[in-house]
Amino acid sequence: MTVRYVDEKGKRRYAVVPIKQYERMLDDLEMLDDIKTYDEAKAKATEFVPADTAYRILDGENPIRVWRGHRKLTQAALAKRAAISTPYLSQLEAGTRTASTAVLRRLAIALAVDVDDLLEPDASSG
Repeated sequence: MTVRYVDEKGKRRYAVVPIKQYERMLDDLEMLDDIKTYDEAKAKATEFVPADTAYRILDGENPIRVWRGHRKLTQAALAKRAAISTPYLSQLEAGTRTASTAVLRRLAIALAVDVDDLLEPDASSG
């Protein structure tokens, strides 16, 4: 690699390289970034959701109830994890009450899903 340095006030401040080398370095940096992104994605644990779980939600069943069933939790167990009452959870699952954002966050954490996963399909589409 051919490099020419430019000094300013007695300190080396810049490195000048031929444009072809510079473009090759940019390509290499982009490739390294792609490799890093790929490696990070591969390192993440991926959960595969059974089709029947997804179809139940798409068919209009309450997502909180579906995810609770998928996680094999009772209403009492989920309510305890989310720090809400069991009757309140029952009302959320029945659709007679609407959860606040804070409660949705706690439920999502307790169910190990994203908050968006707990929204009705038509409510989450933009």
